[in-house]
Amino acid sequence: MAIGAGAALSPMRWVCLLQRASAAAELRYIGNVTFSVKPMQSATSTHTSPSRVSSSEPLRQAAAAPQARPSPALFISHGSPMLALEPGQTGPALAAWAQAECARQQPSAVLVLSPHWMADCAAVMTHPQPATWHDFGGFPEPLYRLQYPAPGAPALAQQVLQLLQAAGIATRPDAQRPFDHGAWVPLRYLLPKAEVPVLQVALPHGYGPAEVYAMGQALAPLRQQGVWLVGSGSMTHNLHEFFSSRPAQDAEPADYVSAFARWVEQRLLAHEREALLNYRELAPQAARAHPTDEHFLPLFFALGAAAWGQSAASQAEPAPPHYLTREVMHRYLAMDALVLQ
Repeated sequence: MAIGAGAALSPMRWVCLLQRASAAAELRYIGNVTFSVKPMQSATSTHTSPSRVSSSEPLRQAAAAPQARPSPALFISHGSPMLALEPGQTGPALAAWAQAECARQQPSAVLVLSPHWMADCAAVMTHPQPATWHDFGGFPEPLYRLQYPAPGAPALAQQVLQLLQAAGIATRPDAQRPFDHGAWVPLRYLLPKAEVPVLQVALPHGYGPAEVYAMGQALAPLRQQGVWLVGSGSMTHNLHEFFSSRPAQDAEPADYVSAFARWVEQRLLAHEREALLNYRELAPQAARAHPTDEHFLPLFFALGAAAWGQSAASQAEPAPPHYLTREVMHRYLAMDALVLQ
């Protein structure tokens, strides 16, 4: 399958790089359409940016000015790294929602959990100006010129560390971590000016749905400070089947892909937290939709951050999730993106 001029890819070449050589996970990606986006910036490094305002300033302003309402929690399917150049329906849907949301209330910062940073604990990015990491191989050259030079958020990172520690979740600072594509690819549509501070928290090896939900719960107070809490993953993620057939971007969705995605939506609408936490046993063809679950786990980060499914006598009925897109790309990648308020 050609995804760009002269780009002939093999499954083994399409490997996402990992931060640690000891990590055993191997993640592969896809892309195939013909839409181009003007690169935001071409640079070899984004570690320094003298002209930028300190990333702690928006956080001080947010703390001084109480939010009219909590900031949203989001789950976004980021698909292939090629989403940065080939947005399909998903890119415009993310951009349209974010533009409307920012008109109501600007975020003070964005905290992302991505499956492309897995670590021994819930490590927290602390660099004041993280680099844009092209953590993949075998893609067209224009993709590697794209940058997302958002400032980091060292002050917020200290608060994230404290909240995680208070919840009994093992954590540590990471002063070297760059932005992986699970963060910067969707952020190019959500916040294209790259002016809002961004940081990431690692997905700990061995965590399941309940543990990732607890991470979101622990960090939920940040929503009162205007911080968007984003779980970036994929509603379905069976790349073995993709490589077996190399479908076009607009190929008819596989039956099991639609069945799994709509089962999840039905559970969300019915506030059935226990069913979702046990999706592996209850969802239709769950193991086929997610041979490994690291790309589905970010959904539980967003759900925990939104206190979704929690029962309390004083708690009002939660608003239903607002779906931004239900697009399926390449037959096997459900690109569902949703907002929890």
